[in-house]
Amino acid sequence: MFVPTLKGLAAGIAAATLSLSAHAAVEVQWWHAMGGELGEILEGITEEFNASQDDYRVNPSYRGNYTETMTGAIAAFRARQQPHILQVFEVGTGTMMAAEGAIYPIHALMEDHGRAFDREAFLPAVVGYYTDTRGNMLSFPFNSSTPILYLNRDAFDAAGLNGTPETWEEVVAASRRLRESEAARCGFTTSWPSWVMLENFSAMHDSPLGTRENGFGGLDTELVFDNGLVASHWDNLKAWQDEGVFRWGGPGPGDDAAPMFYSGECAMFFGSSASRAGVLANADFEVGFAMQPYYAEVEGAPQNSIIGGATLWALQGHSDEEYEAVAAFFEYLSRPEVQADWHQRTGYLPITQAAWELSEAQGFYAENPGADVSIRQMNLNPPTENSKGLRFGNFVQIRDIISEELEAVMSGQKDGEQASADAARRGNALLRDFEAANR
Repeated sequence: MFVPTLKGLAAGIAAATLSLSAHAAVEVQWWHAMGGELGEILEGITEEFNASQDDYRVNPSYRGNYTETMTGAIAAFRARQQPHILQVFEVGTGTMMAAEGAIYPIHALMEDHGRAFDREAFLPAVVGYYTDTRGNMLSFPFNSSTPILYLNRDAFDAAGLNGTPETWEEVVAASRRLRESEAARCGFTTSWPSWVMLENFSAMHDSPLGTRENGFGGLDTELVFDNGLVASHWDNLKAWQDEGVFRWGGPGPGDDAAPMFYSGECAMFFGSSASRAGVLANADFEVGFAMQPYYAEVEGAPQNSIIGGATLWALQGHSDEEYEAVAAFFEYLSRPEVQADWHQRTGYLPITQAAWELSEAQGFYAENPGADVSIRQMNLNPPTENSKGLRFGNFVQIRDIISEELEAVMSGQKDGEQASADAARRGNALLRDFEAANR
């Protein structure tokens, strides 16, 4: 009988381990900020990629909301425990771009690993937001959205309202009719007050948020949204709240807004186009869709809305083998059928022309009226310097400041003029801090 020596046994174990590791899938970690229905869809797409081949495995990990996920990743990077892929919302773009040593630009990643990646295949509104001054894409535009107006069609019918409001004047008139007829206790509410009632509000009216093309032109930018248009609109929101036409959904993400819409308390709700999956899952009434309203008397309005959502950033500090897995995953996510499915199930924009054309060819828009509202709104007119987006450092914190100041208006502590001026002043101080730290 053969009895292996300790040396021979060790050699055999080592050989077996090498054989197993040669066939083991390369694993990469993906930190994301999507819970609920969106998180389930995201994980489903990831599992489909994992099942499509044997070489790589992507492990998605929910890390809280966008701010929590980004903050956690910064801490992890300092501890050298960063993930391979990080989902960062659009207002974190300026901060990520400044962290040159921490990121592996998507254009370089894909080229280095021989993976197909054609920036011209992506929609112009998406490409422009996430490129550097040389036109190179820095991150993968996974989930792009824009705020739209959701309608409770049952309440509209009960109030005898036909059609869809397009202007702020029509939104308020419909809200008053809804209350008078007791079809709803309030007309409208909003999530993400800074994103909806300042950032996109300004873009739709071709009004600047800041100098230097809303920050696209350099770090030495100044916030200039403290103007008469914004101040008047914020005062209007306060007056409409006092009248009962509008309900404040809270600062930050405005967590109280969606439940007021689902319950039928408010008949209209401003939310992300990507809220479509959640809205349809939670509403027990017919849902309608409309574009962001505008003031009819403002020249040039409506212009176009700006992008929201997030992109996927590859972080430095990993092996070449692992980056090959990341590149393969990004190539998979770029496929028209994958993007079309993601768009159709969530409400996020189809980020490529091919995904949009495939969705149209499949009859998705014909079968789902209103599903193209976000696309049409983003492409109402060619973007201007005021409506192509924003790129400010420290904007995560600045957005919190804007939300705080708007809440001060809603609580009666300040008027629109004072609150917008204070928001710009406080925000500019953070811009100067960011500029000093990234010279």
